[in-house]
Amino acid sequence: MTAPSSLTQPVAQAKAAHLRREAALTRALQGGWIAGAGLDVFEQEPTDPANPLLRLENVIATPHAGGESTESAALSARVASRQAAAVLRGEWPNRVVNPGVYGRLRADGKLSR
Repeated sequence: MTAPSSLTQPVAQAKAAHLRREAALTRALQGGWIAGAGLDVFEQEPTDPANPLLRLENVIATPHAGGESTESAALSARVASRQAAAVLRGEWPNRVVNPGVYGRLRADGKLSR
């Protein structure tokens, strides 16, 4: 059970990238079961301006790109460039999301280490 002083950032289902069970979240926020929520995805995208979550004072809603900034964009470009350069050198990039492909790429001779 969540403490009434807790804040939450609901986790979106990665495949659909939509918040699930908005009605339950709304009730929990209105009833004081949780103190607040930060949201950047909703059941319906774009969300209806009449969505009750948008009227709650304990909800912060941002576009899905809420964490983007000039600094984060520059960092993302540097990281992606370094990862691409590693692959072009035949090296295993250090920020791999799916390490299960390593063996297959190495077996195919596409990676040197």
